[in-house]
Amino acid sequence: MRKAQFAALALSAVLALFVGVWAYVLPQSFYDLFPGIPGPWVSVDGPFNEHLVRDVGGMYLALAAASVAGLIWRSPVAYRLLGIAWTVFGALHFVYHVLHLDHMTPVDAVGEAISLLVSLLLGVILLLPAGADRKAVTR
Repeated sequence: MRKAQFAALALSAVLALFVGVWAYVLPQSFYDLFPGIPGPWVSVDGPFNEHLVRDVGGMYLALAAASVAGLIWRSPVAYRLLGIAWTVFGALHFVYHVLHLDHMTPVDAVGEAISLLVSLLLGVILLLPAGADRKAVTR
């Protein structure tokens, strides 16, 4: 399982860097175009707010930094803590968006729901005990 957790964390870090850099450095472009193809997903949900978009970018960059640290340390505790953070964020993010799909095309709605579900599942993978950790958890 450790390899699956490492892969989940690496993919989470890449996704967070993609979203975080784009939102923080180019907030208007992020608002207008995210995710690129399909899309846009952000601009159809309300007026542009640079402060909010940059805050979202900063939050994603913080998760990316913590995820990169977890990749370096490769500690079961780090994986679990990052799993908690990614799962809580992912669950709340997923629930909000699946309850607000009416302003999107069917293709964009499905794409958004799937991408958010994948992100959530990556966090859940980090919560699962791996190998020797599994024995310690069951004792």
